[in-house]
Amino acid sequence: MTGFVIFILDGILGIAYWAIIISAIMSWLIAFNVINTHNRVVYNIHYTLDRITGPILEPFRRLIPTLGGIDISPIFALLIISGMRRFLIPMAYNGLHPILG
Repeated sequence: MTGFVIFILDGILGIAYWAIIISAIMSWLIAFNVINTHNRVVYNIHYTLDRITGPILEPFRRLIPTLGGIDISPIFALLIISGMRRFLIPMAYNGLHPILG
């Protein structure tokens, strides 16, 4: 049971990690006018990614000021997610496995 819960948690963090990366790349492509949000598919993808990553990035955006118009909050969010996946999830598994089985 513990393994399944850890698997789901790791999967959710993995999806969040890749959603932040794709959202950042897409925002650069939109900013440099490589892709256009007038295209309905591009708009829907951008909107969906923004709705997924917005709640994750908002606390970082409040704490970290933009540097000359560049938002570096995704970098810190990716570092936190990577740390959680690398250190906290194995610790949680090792701590919960003897208790829950």
